[in-house]
Amino acid sequence: MTSIAFPDLGAHVEQTDPVAEAKARQAAHVQFFLGDPQGYKGPEFRYAGGAEALRADAAAAGVELYVHAPYIVNVATTNNRIRIPSRKLLQQHMDAAASIGAKGLIVHGGHVGNDDDPAVGFDNWRKAVEATDIKIPLLIENTAGGDNAMARYLDRIKGVFDAIAAAEHADRVGFCLDTCHAHAGGIPLETVVDEVRAITGRIDLVHCNDSRDEFDSGADRHANVGQGRIDPDLLAQVVRDASAPVVFETPGGAAEHLADFEAVRSRL
Repeated sequence: MTSIAFPDLGAHVEQTDPVAEAKARQAAHVQFFLGDPQGYKGPEFRYAGGAEALRADAAAAGVELYVHAPYIVNVATTNNRIRIPSRKLLQQHMDAAASIGAKGLIVHGGHVGNDDDPAVGFDNWRKAVEATDIKIPLLIENTAGGDNAMARYLDRIKGVFDAIAAAEHADRVGFCLDTCHAHAGGIPLETVVDEVRAITGRIDLVHCNDSRDEFDSGADRHANVGQGRIDPDLLAQVVRDASAPVVFETPGGAAEHLADFEAVRSRL
C-alpha cells in the first residue's frame, strides 16, 4: 500500500510570538508580517530578543517561517512615488525575512493605472527583480480584484513571469496561489493548479482560504473553510494537486485554524 504524503499545514498569525502561535496550532510553519502591513516605515521585530532569537527559537522548535510583505508594496505601478518606495520596502523586508531564516517572502502582484499599458507593469516587475538582492525565495501572490492588476488573471500572471524570465536570478522568484483570490478573481479552482504551473513552472505555497463572496466578484474577503462560497472538497483538491506547503489566512485564532486544518485534512 502506497502512503500518501500530506502537505504541511500552517496559518497566518500575529507577529509577536510566531513560535508559540505555531505550537498552539500544532503547525509545521506559520506566516506573519514584520511590522505594519499598511505602512512604508519598514520592517520591525516584535519578538522578544529580536531577529536572532526568533531564528534560533524557531529552528529549535522545528517551526518554519514565512513572511508576508506589506500590502502596499506595488513594484508594477508607473507612479514613481509608489514604485520607488515599494522597491525599497521590498528589499528591506527581503533582508529582514532572510535574517530570521524565513522560507519565503510573499508579495502581491500589484497593479498599474486604469489607462496604463499592462506591458509597462510587466517590465517594471522585471526591473524590480533585477534591482532586488533576492536572498530567499520571493513568492508572487495572485490577487482578487482590480481590472489592471498584474496577478488577477492568468494572462497577466503569464505577462509577469514571461518578463521576469529575462531577469537574472529569475529562478529565485516563485508563486503563491491563494484560493480565495483565484475564486474571487475569476479563475476556476478546478483547473487553477495546472494552469498556474503551465505559466510559472511552480507553486511554492498555497494560501488555502474560503471566500465570503461569489466567483469573479473581485472581493478579497476570506472565510473559514465551509463558511464561504467555495466547496471544501474543491479547496482540498487544490491543496492535493499543488502539493506545496499550505497557509490558512482565515479568521480567528488557534481553535478556528485547527478546525480549518481538519476540514481540509479530512478530505485529502
